[in-house]
Amino acid sequence: MYLTPLHQGPRETLPHRLPHPAVPVDHGLRAACSRARLCALGQSYAAANGAATVRERWEIRFLLSPQARLRHAAGVSGVVAIVGRPNVGKSALFNRLVGRRIAIVHDQPGVTRDRISAEAQWRGQGFTLVDTGGIGLAPGEKAKEAILQAALDQVQLAIDAAHVIILVVNVQEGVVPLDREVARRLRVSGKPVLVAVNKADNAQSETGLVEFSELGFERLYPVSAIHGRGISPLLDAAVALLPAPVEPEAGSPEARAAEAVKLAIVGRPNVGKSSLINALTRSERVIVSPVPGTTRDAVDVPFTVGTAGASEHYVLIDTAGLRKTRRIADSIEFFSVKRAEHSIERCDLVVFVLEAEAGVVEQDKKIADRIVAARKACVVVVNKWDLFQEQVRRARLAQARETRTRAARREEAGPPATLAGFARWVQEQLFFLAYAPVVFVSATEGYHLDRLIEAVRYVAGQLRQRVPTALLNRALHEAIERRQPLSASGAHLRFFYATQVKQAPPTFLLFVNRDELFSPAYEKYLAGELRRAFGFEGCPVVLLARPRPQTIPPKRQRRGTGGLGTNL
Repeated sequence: MYLTPLHQGPRETLPHRLPHPAVPVDHGLRAACSRARLCALGQSYAAANGAATVRERWEIRFLLSPQARLRHAAGVSGVVAIVGRPNVGKSALFNRLVGRRIAIVHDQPGVTRDRISAEAQWRGQGFTLVDTGGIGLAPGEKAKEAILQAALDQVQLAIDAAHVIILVVNVQEGVVPLDREVARRLRVSGKPVLVAVNKADNAQSETGLVEFSELGFERLYPVSAIHGRGISPLLDAAVALLPAPVEPEAGSPEARAAEAVKLAIVGRPNVGKSSLINALTRSERVIVSPVPGTTRDAVDVPFTVGTAGASEHYVLIDTAGLRKTRRIADSIEFFSVKRAEHSIERCDLVVFVLEAEAGVVEQDKKIADRIVAARKACVVVVNKWDLFQEQVRRARLAQARETRTRAARREEAGPPATLAGFARWVQEQLFFLAYAPVVFVSATEGYHLDRLIEAVRYVAGQLRQRVPTALLNRALHEAIERRQPLSASGAHLRFFYATQVKQAPPTFLLFVNRDELFSPAYEKYLAGELRRAFGFEGCPVVLLARPRPQTIPPKRQRRGTGGLGTNL
């Protein structure tokens, strides 16, 4: 299996740690799928965790690149980067050009940190627009914080990858030394530069446009990102400087890139979400620091998984940490959490990241409940397993010395210190998310990243599964025969017909005599039987009961109803 980010250049091998039995990706219908093996991938390789040293006959490799060149999507003509000093309106202009509220806009300088990219279109020509953080250091000045330096590195990567650069300045403040420093960097790059003189809200403010000619760029455009003034001339000039678009061939990987599966990486703050994305893409695509709340915007990172000559396209969505509502300190963090919640809604599959040392805490259960409420497919990832391995080793030594009873194990507080026990404990704590596989990884060590990709591929395949109507009704008939529905009112619930109406999530429409008799308990039972028969591992199964319309009037009618009687 090969993992190649869309923005990567040449490939190089990233060795993995341990082999594991390959999880079959079967898009057909197999009734013999094992619940114990599929529900928790960690349990299936528990025996091989500690001492496995011999590789199996199969092998999975990640072929990745340390370079971080941005490759834009197919059918677009190039990349346009927006740069400038802090708090001049870059994110506001980015949202205006894209036509959506993607980047967080705030009066506080330095809100944007990562590179935020989105596909835009102007007069029939598409291009990739990239928003960057502000350049706030004078020549020779060093960043006092690692986050600030990382943000500057992200700006430089955007400049190197761009075909056209839009330099944003503030007409109300005039030319400041930081504007000259940014202009100097852009002249060194040799890229075409358009100066967007922002906050020109009226014709009088355009009189200060001439002052910015000292920056050394000929193309000056007065704009107002908030009010939308001057956007058309700026876009006309930017699109004219882009290379001609290349239309992808039918069936090519570029043509299938639009069908990419969106994976939202969610979890509490500082559990390693950004580190996991960087480990998968083998690059410093997003900023990583030990400070909780480093990630603010939702950052989309496309990449490709190649296996057996075929390519599967994905988009990783890095999100801000979801913390408790009462702990949200300011409006920036509020908007970060809202964008993370929106990422759950717009994604196809959620990668729910937990921390091995902390285990499952109350906030993790609330995040899992949000995933269930959104009806999203999910893979649970227990990160930082390398920090927990020492406890595993000590637990194995203790188990070798003495035998513990099951009652004593239940009384223990906190997560177990063994791999299989930890997987069972996670599923017990997240019982309402028990359909999600559990994978143990270490983003910093590259431990079990291949198994994570294999689990994602398998769940994505299950998400696309479609059950033939005949097999569906046969499985439901057998499930109903094994356990009849109960009703407190004494009425009997009858099932007539079922069909699958949606794939993501798998949704089945059941025609019954009375939908109010379809209880949640029986719905859970039927969902479990369908999962046992057809798989749907990692996917929520949605059952919708609909009363069958009566096309033929009943023969028996209550006396005195005048032909409008009810069934007896």
